[in-house]
Amino acid sequence: MLFKRFLESVVKIKHLELFGEDSHAKMSPPYRLELAEEMKSKSETARKAGVMALFYPKTNDETYLVLILRKTYKGVHSAQVGFPGGKYEDEDENDLKETAIRETEEEIGVSRMHFDVLKTMSPIYIPPSNFMVYPYVGVSKEYLIFTKQDEEVEAIIEVKLTDFLSESCTLTTSVPTSLGVEVDVPAFKFNGHIVWGATAMMLGEIKDLLKVVL
Repeated sequence: MLFKRFLESVVKIKHLELFGEDSHAKMSPPYRLELAEEMKSKSETARKAGVMALFYPKTNDETYLVLILRKTYKGVHSAQVGFPGGKYEDEDENDLKETAIRETEEEIGVSRMHFDVLKTMSPIYIPPSNFMVYPYVGVSKEYLIFTKQDEEVEAIIEVKLTDFLSESCTLTTSVPTSLGVEVDVPAFKFNGHIVWGATAMMLGEIKDLLKVVL
């Protein structure tokens, strides 16, 4: 989709109500339903994080979304695909949007001067890491040059908007979980990378909103 058309339409999401759990459920691992009540109580005291879904123009003025592949490390989100973002720090002054902006600057090297935040999406609780994650949708009108944070980011993944909106990018795959078993989960596949869990659920809500306005 040409970026000019995308830019004219995407601003309309500001006025849309969020789909929340209705969207999240489509891409939710099956065990989340079993843990619903437990997650509700734990989420009240969870650590907080902010992440950014950033759209921008690229080759031939096509619209893209940037994701990251995290480094392999001893942690529950090792080598997983996610949004630029991270945990809340005291310097963020109780503003999770500031967290998402700061982490975007740090992880992919894009200054806040080069994008606008359009929408606050539905927060989602991640049981394995005990984080409540607050996602935001951002848009840059500029061609971007990414500089990855080598300590945190293994690779930058640029996803074409038309691929993201296509139903052919969804599938069911088997993944290992923190519970020590493998389960079949709904997922996205972008550029050979599998995206599942909380990131897929957040992407699902963004996709549902975009389909209303595009």
